[in-house]
Amino acid sequence: MLDMNKKIQIFKALGNETRFKIFKNIFTGGYACSIDETKPKDDLIAQATCVTSIAEQFDFALPTISRHLKEMKDADIIIMKKNKNKIYIEPNIKTMKEIAECFTKLVKEYEEGAVYQFDNTK
Repeated sequence: MLDMNKKIQIFKALGNETRFKIFKNIFTGGYACSIDETKPKDDLIAQATCVTSIAEQFDFALPTISRHLKEMKDADIIIMKKNKNKIYIEPNIKTMKEIAECFTKLVKEYEEGAVYQFDNTK
């Protein structure tokens, strides 16, 4: 379960416009080659986006893209794997599901009329 600090780190990572666009590209962009070696190479669902294909979508140098990716990796919203001389990225679905569940719970409790008290321990 994500603690409050991890949630804040995720929102900070996605709060930057460039990082948000990169993250969206990871979900919706072109695919490179599979990093899930148990899946067939032609299974696009199992594919990951290559750093160079992300960089092609932006007007930044690779080091700038790499810094943005590092912040997203540190927030645990992407998974990076180096294969030979390329780095491949895919979304961390587990973390994204946990964040989605947080919002779902907030909305449900709000709709049910729950009273909120600030709790900075969660």
